Parts: sequence; structure tokens; C-alpha cells
Amino acid sequence: MTESKIAMRDCIVVGAGAAGLSASLALARARRSILVIDAGGQSNLAASSIGSGNDRRRPSQFYAAGSAALTVYRSVELYRGEVTHGVREDDGSFTVTFSDGRREQAQSMVLATGMDYRHPRLPGMEDRWGSSVFHSPFCHGWDNANRTLGVLGGGAGAVHGALSLRAWSDRITLLTNGSKLTDEQCEQLEVGEVTWDERPITGLDGPGAELRTAVFDDGDELSINSLLVRTSLHQRSSLARDLGASLTEPDEILDVEAIRVDALSRTGVPGLYAAGDAATSVVPSMAAAAASGHLAGTSAAVRLGAGC
Repeated sequence: MTESKIAMRDCIVVGAGAAGLSASLALARARRSILVIDAGGQSNLAASSIGSGNDRRRPSQFYAAGSAALTVYRSVELYRGEVTHGVREDDGSFTVTFSDGRREQAQSMVLATGMDYRHPRLPGMEDRWGSSVFHSPFCHGWDNANRTLGVLGGGAGAVHGALSLRAWSDRITLLTNGSKLTDEQCEQLEVGEVTWDERPITGLDGPGAELRTAVFDDGDELSINSLLVRTSLHQRSSLARDLGASLTEPDEILDVEAIRVDALSRTGVPGLYAAGDAATSVVPSMAAAAASGHLAGTSAAVRLGAGC
């Protein structure tokens, strides 16, 4: 039996977070036929609000509104699923395969696949993630200002994070969880009036989602109200590698594995663009993701219009 031919779309947008929705809207308004793929699981769904121009709005509300806005464009199809494989064909088009076996093809593709946020796991952390335990001071610092703050992590990145928190509080303790600081790092913390504790931590405690103490392995406790956790960001999807895009190298301050893009969101693979957290090697935010998504979408639309 001959396999049925796959219809060729203008663009496939992989990801329906802030970047993917923004890219999709730009392409839709350029009257391009697009498939928007939403695998769910956006990294900030646990947060109580967004900030970044959408203060006090839950991320889930933002994504629902963005998806609803796309439904008025008849050239757009929204699909809930997960891409397991992607390939760039000999003619320059892109084919993706879903976990259910469905296959789709397009002349171009925007990767807005987000990041996998990896951080130390401690008992009591997950119930407080996105509220009293957080990874970004720019998203959660305001809500935790003037509280007794802890910072979890070791090395130069954790020291930098602890010093950066001084904008929100003057009661900060760096908890290295068994990692040793250098003399230079200790001096930096002293100058910044940040205390530190190198003892291993066994868990976090407090009523419900509230944080009251960090518990050390010797049974001692430290009173803290909020905890900034140093995270490393890794590609959530293998698509960038599968399609030949290159990634940045993490460093000791910004431990981020981002898709390399130029000023027009191009990956270097013709017809392949990337946006949002997946393509930023600096501090991620929804505002920045939406802006980069718009740029990726318009860049793809311009290329499609030029026929190259």
C-alpha cells in the first residue's frame, strides 16, 4: 500500500509557551499555514503569577488566552502532542514525527521547546516550588522581598545569585549543601554582607507550602522564609541536535545549554529558527520569550515570502 502524501505547510512551531504562541501569531497574521504543537508542561506552570507585563496573572491563563487567540486564524492548527523525532529533508523541508505516529511536514520550523530546569532535589522542595522556593529573583523576588532568604547552590554562580538578591533583602544566607567555597568567594560574600553555611541539608520544613526552616544533617535548623535555588538549563527536546543546530557551552555563572541563533533568530540551518528559553543564554523571562518568538515568526514569514 502506498503511503499517503503529507500536506506541506508553511511552518511548524514546536512549543506553545510565550515564544511559540508569539511566533505563531506573527506567522498567522502573515497568512501562513502553520501547525502549532503544544506538549504542555511549560516550566513556569507552578508559579502563582507571571510578572513581566502580566503581573498577577497565572501562567496557565496566559497560555490559554494565547491559544484561544490563534483559533480565529483559519490557517492555524493547534495540536496537543509531543514530537519524538525531526528530520530535514533533501529538499530543505522539515518532517516531524509524533509519539502517536502522526507525521507532518513544513517548509520551515520554529523551535520554542523550552528548557529543562535542573536543580538539587531536597525533601520538601517540590511542594513549595514556584512560591517560597524559586529559581528566578526577577520573577519571584518582589513577592519575597524583605524576608529572610536562603540561596541553595555552590560555586561562583551561587555566590553571584546570593549577592544579586541584595536588591530584595538584606537577610541572605548562602547554603552550599556540602560544597566548599574558595577564600575569594568568602571574601565576596563578606563584602556583600551575605552569610553562608556549608553544611549538607537534609530537607525543608514548614506548614503546607510555607517555608520556615532548612534542616541540616546534624539536626540543626536555619530559619528562612524563602529559598532561591540555582538551576542549570538544558534542552528539553532533542530536536535542535537532530536538525543540526549548534548549542552554547554552559559557564560557571550561567549554566545554560541554549540553541545558538543570530540576530534574526536563525539557527544556521536554513529554514530553522529558535526562540524563547530554548535559545537564550541569558536570564530567561516570559517577556523576552514573547519578543524572541515574534522575531522568529516574522523572520520565518519573510523567508517564506522571499521564496528562499
